[in-house]
Amino acid sequence: QVQLVESGGGLVQAGGSLRLSCAASGGTFTRLATAWFRQAPGKEREFVAALTWIASIGYYADSVKGRFTASRDNAKNTLYLQMNGLKPEDTAVYYCAAGGLRIGTSNRDYDYDYWGQGTQVTVSS
Repeated sequence: QVQLVESGGGLVQAGGSLRLSCAASGGTFTRLATAWFRQAPGKEREFVAALTWIASIGYYADSVKGRFTASRDNAKNTLYLQMNGLKPEDTAVYYCAAGGLRIGTSNRDYDYDYWGQGTQVTVSS
């Protein structure tokens, strides 16, 4: 069973930066499709970014393009989400997700099989 654990969230002022981490056990990201989602209070979970391991290419929601960067460390079996230029509207619980490689870079949450418990990101104005 694949287990995902997020960390790195916290409180930051608008314009600041945070780096989220997602460590995996029970599997390797080299054999999984991976993505980041977030959920703000009163809203549904939304897609943030997806990362293809083979090509190391990230795909991003329009709202975060140019500000967020997804990456990985294969040796540590860890995903990262570097968030720069944070805005109050980025406030949410952030989740990493994984599934079979055939998922590709899907932006649909129901395509992913494994989820972390989330880490809170709060951006103050």
